[in-house]
Amino acid sequence: MTTPGGVAGTSLQLRATSSHSDLDARRGLVRIAPTVLQALGARPYSVVKLTGARVSAALVAQSNKDQDQGSILVDDLILANLGVAEGSEVTVEVVPSVAADRVVLAGASQVTSVLAPQTARLALLGKVISNGDSVSLLQQDVALPEGTSPDLLTQGRQQLQALFGRTWQDLLLTVAASPPVPSVVTMSTVVAWADPAAAVSEGGPAVTTVFPASAAPAGARAAVSPVVSSEDLPGSESQAKALRELLDVGLNNPALLERLGSVPQLGVLLSGPAGGGKTTLVRSVATALNLAVRLVWCPQLASMTPDSAAAQIAALRKAGLEAGGTREIIVLDEVEAIAPADGDAPLAPTLVAAVRDLIAAGRAVIAMSAVPDTVDADLVAPGLLSSRIALGLPDQPTRRTMIERLSRTLALAPDVPLDDIAARTPGFVAADLVTLVHAAAQQAACREQATPTGDPKVTAADFTAALATVHPSSMDGQLVDPGQVSLADVGGLAEVKQVLTETVIWPIAYPDTFARLGVTPTRGILLYGPPGCGKTYIVKALAHDGRANVLSVKGAELMSKWVGESEAGVRQLFARASGAAPSLIFLDEVDALAPTRGEGEDQVGDRVVAALLTEMDGIDALKGVVVVGATNRPDMIDPALLRPGRLERLLFVPPPDEAARGEIFRSAAARTPVDHAVDLASLAKRTEGYSGADCAAVLRQAALAAMRRSMDAPCVTAADIDAALSVVRPSLDDEQVEALRNFAAQREATTT
Repeated sequence: MTTPGGVAGTSLQLRATSSHSDLDARRGLVRIAPTVLQALGARPYSVVKLTGARVSAALVAQSNKDQDQGSILVDDLILANLGVAEGSEVTVEVVPSVAADRVVLAGASQVTSVLAPQTARLALLGKVISNGDSVSLLQQDVALPEGTSPDLLTQGRQQLQALFGRTWQDLLLTVAASPPVPSVVTMSTVVAWADPAAAVSEGGPAVTTVFPASAAPAGARAAVSPVVSSEDLPGSESQAKALRELLDVGLNNPALLERLGSVPQLGVLLSGPAGGGKTTLVRSVATALNLAVRLVWCPQLASMTPDSAAAQIAALRKAGLEAGGTREIIVLDEVEAIAPADGDAPLAPTLVAAVRDLIAAGRAVIAMSAVPDTVDADLVAPGLLSSRIALGLPDQPTRRTMIERLSRTLALAPDVPLDDIAARTPGFVAADLVTLVHAAAQQAACREQATPTGDPKVTAADFTAALATVHPSSMDGQLVDPGQVSLADVGGLAEVKQVLTETVIWPIAYPDTFARLGVTPTRGILLYGPPGCGKTYIVKALAHDGRANVLSVKGAELMSKWVGESEAGVRQLFARASGAAPSLIFLDEVDALAPTRGEGEDQVGDRVVAALLTEMDGIDALKGVVVVGATNRPDMIDPALLRPGRLERLLFVPPPDEAARGEIFRSAAARTPVDHAVDLASLAKRTEGYSGADCAAVLRQAALAAMRRSMDAPCVTAADIDAALSVVRPSLDDEQVEALRNFAAQREATTT
């Protein structure tokens, strides 16, 4: 994607309002209402200069239609950069998009000493920077500079995770020097540290040794690990037991295996979601067996030149083979960074050879990965990393135990319902729960600072506020924020809403009732109807009312020309949804993902349909996962996908009738002030043939007409409505609507 420009020189005075969306927090984005975006002369992701007590800059994006038109949504970091408090007036001006040639950054020495400038550039890629600003390492991933691959962002996240763990998301840097105008960081931008002496060199160490307290040699310069026990791993006791037994026998009693005619299995691939406790698991076993841990950050190796990285791998091999090496575990963190499955990595053969020599010499090697399918097959071959241990996502009882233990040091109010919090955190890994507890404590601290009580407590309301900003990292960017939309806000469609309530919300809200009555919840639903009639809106409402995670994928997004990638994408999608249950998988434009098999020369679609069928009704039954497909071409979907056990309920979402259009206008009017003289019932009659999206566009355009008339206009008048109707025309295609009605009638006839 390209960062677009706008009408340079246009400016408005807007009121700074805090954004509570975690999707935007500290990513260099501000949001304004669609009508204000147009009045400003900006397009989505234009560069804007922001002037408060200080000058800063950001990318501007469109907010929800119900945002106050006199406000701009900003996060705490932008407020600090502007030097203003919430509610202050900020001047917003569109400026040209200029690429930064050089940026000098400053930060804490413990950050700059290990963070390579090229990794910092990947974190800031596509962000707008100004001299003196504080910038977060959280990436801006909605508007990348032209020619930039999103894979670079993934590479940056992996490197930051390996260097700092979960805490990288909280780190801030300062722009010490930058171009005189707001500028965008690109791959051509030279990034440097303000204090070169404190910066990491390209050949800096990527290996850290951590000793348990009882095993640290005299004078050791390595870190000493705090005691980590199995109590710190609720839900992972069986994996800890398996790893401990494997290492105990292989390192401490290999002769026993030889007497039994076997050999030690000292190569392990430990997989699990990022932040799920892999490192904690290894350290707990090391503590129990009194072993040191030699941790290798593979993403940092990957960021070096091949010669520098190869030298460090050789040094690692030498150190592991020296005397005393049997009393340590060599851990390759994020191993796929230097040994990917595609084989296109110069360091992979060197690493494979080193691991082979270490294991052959009786040394333990553990490779960790959140995506084990992407690890080089040569590395996980028999004789190397032949043992596999997997950590899953914590279930509700495990999350409850984790939250209780993480909250032991907090001053909790009696009203904090730990069971309810655990139920509301599906898909959360251990690191997410740590962030959640810290966010709740932060909420309590801010409240106490504003209104001192003398006895600060973390309350249920603090956790509720934290849950609005902390989302499960296991969703990997596919999580949809449903906002505050509920089924009650959906105009008309009473029958559709009733069916969806029974098939989606009831199984989530009343699982015990379904189990008692022996009812198997519906696995899949297909919403079909003309474009703009609310299919996506309904899914968001379902997610809100059912407190479910939503993973949204457009059909075309999973299609890949590379053999096996599309099917792997389907498997990964369902795996994430199962771990984050209760969840909805929303397949938008499902006709592009699952067309009728055998009708084209392309075999990718056939394989994807087979993968979908396998995931939906295969041997491993889905639990707590509902698949919702949406399309305006149901006739193009493979019939096998519409059978019982799959997308078994087909719901026609028709264009809104007069009554439904009236509800849509009344709902929109609750957010946009409309003059009392405007007859919404009459407006519903005048908009025959309009879709729900068309109706919303009418009021949106009317509000823009009111702004053209006067920026101080208190409300939308009848004249503004007339002006909007002359611009917004009905978008529904009569032939398409009729064809869909006929399809619905045929389906009803065959099922009755």
